[in-house]
Amino acid sequence: MIETNSRRLDIDALRALRAIKIHGGVTRAADALGLSQSAVSHKIKRMETSLGCELLDRRPGRGTFTRDGETLLAYAGKILGLHDEALVSLAKSDLAGRILLGFTEDTTCSDLSRILGRFRRVHPQVAVRTKVRMSLVLRSMLERGELDVAIIQIFAHEVRPTDVVLFREALHWVKSRELTLEDGGPLPFLSFDEDCFYRRWAIDIGQDGGADLDTVFECSSAAGIIAAVQAGLGVALLSDRHLRPEMEIISEGLPAPPPLVYVVRRAKKARNTALESLVTEVQAEIRRYGSLALAS
Repeated sequence: MIETNSRRLDIDALRALRAIKIHGGVTRAADALGLSQSAVSHKIKRMETSLGCELLDRRPGRGTFTRDGETLLAYAGKILGLHDEALVSLAKSDLAGRILLGFTEDTTCSDLSRILGRFRRVHPQVAVRTKVRMSLVLRSMLERGELDVAIIQIFAHEVRPTDVVLFREALHWVKSRELTLEDGGPLPFLSFDEDCFYRRWAIDIGQDGGADLDTVFECSSAAGIIAAVQAGLGVALLSDRHLRPEMEIISEGLPAPPPLVYVVRRAKKARNTALESLVTEVQAEIRRYGSLALAS
C-alpha cells in the first residue's frame, strides 16, 4: 500500500484529467491540448501509479472514469482553481475600472462564472456589472455600446476575427421518441421566443419552403423547451448539451441546422485595461484545456 506522504497530485496531470472530462476522451483531449495521445496517457498513468488507484476505466463499453477518477475530478476543479488564482494574485497589478458584461443563460453555470469569480477576488477594484440575456439581445446591446463585452452563442459562419472562440457544438432537430409525426402535415414547432436566433433561422427556412412549421409552444428558457419535447408536444431545435436519452434526433426531411459557436465578443469601442485582463484570463483558460465547459 502506498503511504499517504508519498502520494503527489501533479498539476499538469490534473489538467489532463479535466481535459479528458471536458472533451470526452483521451484522444480528443490530446488534440485540444496540442499533445500526443501517449503524452496525455503517460501523465494519467504516472498519477495513477503515485496514487495507487486507477482513474480511467479502460474496459470496452464502460464509462471514461472509475469511481476514484470521478472523485478526483471533483477535487481537481477546486485544486486547479486555487492554483491558478494564486498565480494570478501574485502577478496582479493594481487593476481598477469597470466592465459591463453580458452572459447567456447557459454560461451563468459554467467555467466562465468560475473565472469571473476568481477575477473579482483578485481584482477587487474592478467593478463588474453583469446582465443575463439571450444572444440576439446581447449582440444588439454590444452594437449600442450598452455592454463592453459579452459571451454569446452564434452560428459558426458568423465568427469574427476578433472573437475569442470558447466552445463549439452542433444544433439538432429533436422530438420525443414517443411522438409520431404525420407525413405531409405541418410540424408542431416548440420555439424559443422571438429574440432567439434558432427561431429566426427556422422561420426563414420555412418561408423558403424547407419546412412547414406550426408554432404550438413558445418559451424563453431551455428548460421549458426540453420539458415540452419530453412531453411529446412537438419538434424543437436544441444543441448538444440539451439532448436527453428520451429524445430522438430528426436526421431526414428537415434542413440541417448550422453548427454553433460560443464566443467572447467585445464592443467596437470597448478597450480598457481591466477588460483586456479579463479576456486574457479567459484565453489562458482555453489554452490550458483546449475549450471551456458550459452548462448541461
